[in-house]
Amino acid sequence: MDRLSCVYPEHAVIQAPVAGHTDLPMRHASRRHGCRFAFTEMIDAGSLVYQSGKTPVLAIRGSDEDFLGIQLVGSDLSQLAQAVEIVNRMNFDVLDFNLGCPAPKVAKKGEGITFVHNDPDGALRAAETIVKHSRIPVTVKTRILDFDDPAPTVAFCKRLEETGITALTLHGRIKKVFYSGPVAFPVLRAVREALTIPLIANGGGLTPETYHELIRESGCSRGMVARGALGNPWIYDLIQNPAAKPPTVEEFAAEMDLQVREMTEFYGVDLGFRIARKTVLEYLRGRGFSGAMRASISTLSDFDAFNRLLDEVRKGPSPRYWEFLEARPQEVERKLSR
Repeated sequence: MDRLSCVYPEHAVIQAPVAGHTDLPMRHASRRHGCRFAFTEMIDAGSLVYQSGKTPVLAIRGSDEDFLGIQLVGSDLSQLAQAVEIVNRMNFDVLDFNLGCPAPKVAKKGEGITFVHNDPDGALRAAETIVKHSRIPVTVKTRILDFDDPAPTVAFCKRLEETGITALTLHGRIKKVFYSGPVAFPVLRAVREALTIPLIANGGGLTPETYHELIRESGCSRGMVARGALGNPWIYDLIQNPAAKPPTVEEFAAEMDLQVREMTEFYGVDLGFRIARKTVLEYLRGRGFSGAMRASISTLSDFDAFNRLLDEVRKGPSPRYWEFLEARPQEVERKLSR
């Protein structure tokens, strides 16, 4: 593949790798509503190596998935090289290297954006190692280094480009703010103008309106959706189709039902319901359903309880549900960050 051709077409809307969320059932929900380009959850390179190449649950690809990327995180060059060789034997379309995650459990191992802050040259060598060993296109996901001054981010991203990656995803917030606060559109735009490979804009795309603002203000033609899709797979249709409408209450309940049932099939009933608790909460959060209903999710463990919950959902939320779908970006941000 021509490195400059990119693995994503113009105007691609990409589902971000989100740890603990973008499993096969969630990807299926997103694909039912217009998402073509999706990723596995972030996978630790060392864990993949220690499993002796066995395909972890996180790396299972559905037979109906047209395009799927895998994302690795790590800092040990030997482990990364071994992990890439394992990925080479799997069936993925792109390999992304995470240099942007600010989560404490990643930071304490010196990985993600902490790797960039502590050892930028080492992070670049890691990217080079992955490119060298991979049989599929390699991309990197990172975040800006300074909110006000584009220069440090531009300089680092240009060096990343020199490692041979096919495209770069850039989150427009600095490490210490994690996923809240304003996005540095001028920094994103400066990086886009400095690179010859495509830049994928990320950060703040919680609604169709804020996603289009991200694309417009960054000057990028491709974007990545993360938290905006949690409990809200319709966001892909709404972004890509101006005529698309938010789901009715019945459609909302049916999609949640389908995703949870697929989770119980994928993981088994017991584990499936334990994992599904956060999924159901994401569907209901901020949409006007009662606190008692949301509280009941913490003990959800069987289909009888889930069916009772669905019956309550089908009765409809308060008018706040419709307000949520049309909420101001800061209101959506507040509710998703609870």
